[in-house]
Amino acid sequence: QVQLVDAGGGLVQAGGSLRLSCAASGRTFNPYSMGWFRQAPGKEREFVARIRWSSGTTDYVDAVKGRFTISRDNAKNTVYLQMNSLNPEDAAVYYCASDSKASPFAYDYWGQGTQVTVSS
Repeated sequence: QVQLVDAGGGLVQAGGSLRLSCAASGRTFNPYSMGWFRQAPGKEREFVARIRWSSGTTDYVDAVKGRFTISRDNAKNTVYLQMNSLNPEDAAVYYCASDSKASPFAYDYWGQGTQVTVSS
């Protein structure tokens, strides 16, 4: 099994920054990629960013390009999401997720979520 613990959310003013982290553990942790998703009230969960665990190649949703940066520390089994220039539309519960090499981009493991609130 794989356990993901995400953290780092909070309240920030518009224009501010936050850094989320997600620590993975478990004997079967062997991802092809890890990702960040978010869900705002009344909306469906949406993809934000992902990083391929081996190569470090990244993908982002258009809405966060140039403002958010996903990175990973392979030695610590941890993925980060640096969020800059936050605006109220970024407010949501953010979830990290992990797939497996057997099923790239099929995110079967999820963190518990961390709340990001942006005040205008």
